[in-house]
Amino acid sequence: MPYFMQVGEIPRKRFSQFRRPDGKLYAAEVMGEEGFSSNMSLLYHRSPPSAVLKVAALPHPAPDLVDNHPLLPRLLGTSWLQDSGDMIGNRHLLCGNSDVLVSFAVSHQPSPLYRNAGGDELLYIHDGAARLETVFGVLEVRQGDYVVIPKGVTHRWLPQGDAALRALVFETAGHVRPPKRYLTANGQYNQESPYSELDLRRPEGPLLAEGSDVDVIVKNRNGLTCYTYQTHPFDVVGWFGCNYPYALNIADFSPITGSFHRPPPVHQVFEAPNCVFCNFVPRMLDYDPRAMPIPSFHSNVDSDELIFYAEGNFFSRKGSGIERGALSLHPAGHIHGPQPAAYESGPSRVGQHTEECAVMLDTFKPLLLGRAALAAEKADYYQSWNAR
Repeated sequence: MPYFMQVGEIPRKRFSQFRRPDGKLYAAEVMGEEGFSSNMSLLYHRSPPSAVLKVAALPHPAPDLVDNHPLLPRLLGTSWLQDSGDMIGNRHLLCGNSDVLVSFAVSHQPSPLYRNAGGDELLYIHDGAARLETVFGVLEVRQGDYVVIPKGVTHRWLPQGDAALRALVFETAGHVRPPKRYLTANGQYNQESPYSELDLRRPEGPLLAEGSDVDVIVKNRNGLTCYTYQTHPFDVVGWFGCNYPYALNIADFSPITGSFHRPPPVHQVFEAPNCVFCNFVPRMLDYDPRAMPIPSFHSNVDSDELIFYAEGNFFSRKGSGIERGALSLHPAGHIHGPQPAAYESGPSRVGQHTEECAVMLDTFKPLLLGRAALAAEKADYYQSWNAR
């Protein structure tokens, strides 16, 4: 995260002595990426953050994924998923590969304290609201928010209100970043970026909690471990740096449009190793009278494409059976595009607006399928392009 900020009490100089009112040193924690050569933050704890009383392995089955064979486009649903746990333990695995796992979570319940030590997490809040508590402070999140939680950040989810919190969850094997082309050489969002620092919501804090013998669930590539800490991890009196969780609402993404079709990279919002994240938001459609009336059929020969249909009217998918909360998977090797009903009614769209809102993941390795997700698959989706 390239945007520097500071919260709470901090010393005048980095790595200088910083003492508590009783004269003892605060415990300084450097949370740095890429061998301490990239983004970092420096946090000041009231107690040492490494004081662990006991450690226990927790049961955690390996991801249950199967090949997309025979090679088919897939249409999956999420509306059937019910609230049966918290935002950490109630994740329904939809698909994934070695670079990213895609799940859907539904919850009313507070989650345990949790830390993903395997990679960053990116969540899209489809319904509901929550208070996200972290060692950096508090984020109040709402429908339409992207929430970026960097690797190694201790946090917990506290759903708010009567509606269940429903979220699409991406667990990456690396770091979620803004696309490099949106940033200047010094890390500021440039003027061509569809969002800027003003659109990012950062943690409010500090968040201080008392407690002893506090459990934190830690995930890495080998599974789950429960650490019992001597003191509560939310004891940071201040911090500064560029590595912290933040939120961006999809409504604050300003679409890039043109007189003729603009390719999907203009919709990109984030990137991670071997995958990119895009969104399609309400926007003006191609406005030149000569423009193609509907997006072309296309083969993204190097990527699998997963689209989550969040809100609105998906004009190019008319007649496909797609509903709010559905996901389509179009694998590399499958030619796809507008459905026949949309293609025939296309000429009236020139100069018009679309009201769709969708989140897209493109991966450069094939996506495998979660067995549980296949239970909600629309089996004849691959035939939806047939004019008959």
